[in-house]
Amino acid sequence: MLCAMQRAFLFTGQGSQFTGMGKDLCERFERAREAFAEADEALGKGALGESVSELCFAGPDDKLSLTENTQPATLTVAVAAFRALGQTPDLAAGHSLGEYAAHVAAGTFTLGAAVKLVRQRATFMQNAVPVGTGGMVVMRKMGIDEVRELVAKVDAGVCEIANMNEPEQTVVSGELAAMDQLVAISPPKKALKLAVSVPFHCSMLAEAGEQFAAVLDATPMQDPAFPIWCNVDAKPVTTAAEARDALKRQFAGAVQWLPTVNGMLAAGIRHFVECGPKPTLVNMVKRIAAGVEGVEGVETFAATTADEIAALLA
Repeated sequence: MLCAMQRAFLFTGQGSQFTGMGKDLCERFERAREAFAEADEALGKGALGESVSELCFAGPDDKLSLTENTQPATLTVAVAAFRALGQTPDLAAGHSLGEYAAHVAAGTFTLGAAVKLVRQRATFMQNAVPVGTGGMVVMRKMGIDEVRELVAKVDAGVCEIANMNEPEQTVVSGELAAMDQLVAISPPKKALKLAVSVPFHCSMLAEAGEQFAAVLDATPMQDPAFPIWCNVDAKPVTTAAEARDALKRQFAGAVQWLPTVNGMLAAGIRHFVECGPKPTLVNMVKRIAAGVEGVEGVETFAATTADEIAALLA
């Protein structure tokens, strides 16, 4: 059951998707069904012939995992979970793609506008770099300073920090040859190449980001109903202009998730609820909070299944 303390809602990003996601939400919550209907109406039948709901509920995995499908599908599930819960947070944040779901929750733009936005965002990202020329590496069990030292040694091409997720988990993005070099010079078993076709959140996407910025400029936005902590600055935005600027820079900018959570903890936030396909961000919050001296009483809740939401509403 949710308590009355100040709450931050978190919205899951890409990588949490799976076939069947959101189906139980639609079966039990009218507001979730309405969210999927809204997304389906906005996008209609996709290029591959499936609606958003069909892709979420039935897949298949290979089609759902395509970036242009993953992004609107994951966003829709996150918003459906949020609407099923029917609670209003004091502030919110989302990891990469999840930032768009956070803004839908805050009324910055509609769900219909958002699924169109992220479908275009995904297409711009996928087309920005030829397949086979870019990649990403997750650096595990090493601090950010050690990662920065290794990145500085790479000279085979673009190599940049893309996601600061946790104190000992950082994701690096760039040219494929640079990613191979990074793995080669890293301590054994601490650098793992990710199965992605796009080097997300690095300067290789800068030109595509400028093109996507024009799409954002053409999208009507309202001031969010509550502050949204943005990825690129790890600070809250409270106006439509700030939101648009942050989302523009997020396209090719690093996701500052660790600083975001640390900032929320420093502001006294101790209650976190995650909306999305899987509870990945609240697990990060637990690990981040455990390493911060003087931070106690952190509570995390997942709103990712119908049973979890029902329990929170009980």
